[in-house]
Amino acid sequence: MEPLLWRVLPLLTILVSFIVFFYLQDSYRAQLFPLIKLPGDKCSLLPHRHFWISSKRIVTPKGILSGSVEIKEGKIVSVVEGYSKQGKSVQQEVIDYGDAVVMPGLIDVHVHLDEPGRTDWEGFDTGTRAAAAGGITTVVDMPLNNHPTTVSKETLKLKLEAAENKIYVDVGFWGGLVPENALNTSILEGLLSAGVLGVKSFMCPSGIDDFPMTTIDHIKEGLSVLAKYRRPLLVHSEIQLDSENHLELNDNVDPQAYLTYLSTRPPSWEEAAIKELVGVTKDTRIGGPLEGAHVHIVHLSDSSASLDLIKEAKSRGDSISVETCPHYLAFSSEEIPNGDTRFKCSPPIRDASNKEKLWEAVLEGHIDLLSSDHSPTVPELKLLEEGDFLRAWGGISSLQFDLPVTWSYGKKYGVTLEQLSLLWSQKPATFAGLESKGAIAVGNHADIVVWQPELEFELNDDYPVFLKHPSLSAYMGRRLSGKVLDTFVRGNLVFKDGKHAPAACGVPILAK
Repeated sequence: MEPLLWRVLPLLTILVSFIVFFYLQDSYRAQLFPLIKLPGDKCSLLPHRHFWISSKRIVTPKGILSGSVEIKEGKIVSVVEGYSKQGKSVQQEVIDYGDAVVMPGLIDVHVHLDEPGRTDWEGFDTGTRAAAAGGITTVVDMPLNNHPTTVSKETLKLKLEAAENKIYVDVGFWGGLVPENALNTSILEGLLSAGVLGVKSFMCPSGIDDFPMTTIDHIKEGLSVLAKYRRPLLVHSEIQLDSENHLELNDNVDPQAYLTYLSTRPPSWEEAAIKELVGVTKDTRIGGPLEGAHVHIVHLSDSSASLDLIKEAKSRGDSISVETCPHYLAFSSEEIPNGDTRFKCSPPIRDASNKEKLWEAVLEGHIDLLSSDHSPTVPELKLLEEGDFLRAWGGISSLQFDLPVTWSYGKKYGVTLEQLSLLWSQKPATFAGLESKGAIAVGNHADIVVWQPELEFELNDDYPVFLKHPSLSAYMGRRLSGKVLDTFVRGNLVFKDGKHAPAACGVPILAK
């Protein structure tokens, strides 16, 4: 018996060594990738951590190529030109998408997820499911319409707690600039130190009681702090000019007429706000007292005098950028039916001539990036039955439709796949400081959308829209092209064929 034991002992020693080795390897792997979920944990509809994606149309910073993307442990480790030339070892899954477009996942930097406090409007779970279904792999959440609003490190903590185990895509957070923290910079610095990517302010009433508007003096104070952190200030740029707001109080106007609402928020409101802002952004130039600060105009609607002011400020070297939204590029005031309050937003959707100029500015690069300004609410606040544009809540519910709407309406203007990627991925990533996102490139997160530009579909009751309140979306009833097939977030296949991964494994993004 004893000789047999001595013969078996070396084999047992080797076996134990292997067990210990693999245990340590797994432990090390878990420490190295704490945010990357390993196989079998329901984060992905694909059970592989090392795989290839092949396509004849892969959108990269170097152009569109036919080839393959290698993904390992949530990151892109190689991009190979030459269709079907990727590795085919037994351990590596190959997903061949043929002619479908493989593009970096969209980054939507202007989204109202409304949690905590107003999950009946939206929420982290429903909002990020919609994002994933639309090929959006990262959203940046606005500091309102949640309650309480995100204006301090304490209220940011509430956001992070509310998001835990609920996000299907990665989520960053904007803080809010309001008079209280603009005049008490310790509060603002605490918010920035806690990890918001930048702050947002309103130059007109926001409609939310605990998110009051800021004056240009508040904005100057905020920019002096933001300059140290090198993070942007996003501004809702409308100043209410009382002399031009008489229609709301006039009993003779028809509140169901869209033109009535349009007249209450003229382009001069945007122009007045931007004129004040560009008076400040001169100090953001290199060597200026606010160098390091950056002003970003959100959801630009006016393509005339307001845009001219921004272009002039850019030409002087001011640190300023601007976004617009798909609803300003898809719709015009002439086609909005009276009483259809789904189309109410602020600034408002303007006429067809204005829309044409916005497209021109987008394609010429004067507008830096696109965002949805996804701003849902509950049906009763939209007043759909009454059709009262003056009293209905403003906001377009649109998160899932960013890609197909931009593509469908942009084709007639000649928008290309590369421009889509630039406007919806690369430039938003740069703006929000997301260094490992926004492009299919080695070392980046494997955030990828696979979609079919030629595939048309009807947005009707039979289409799985994944919006909290689909009846509120101005896009329902439209025929669009560009259907999203699959969405990968950090290598996890989070959406495929109308189904989401069993678990929400998105990662909160905090600035350092």
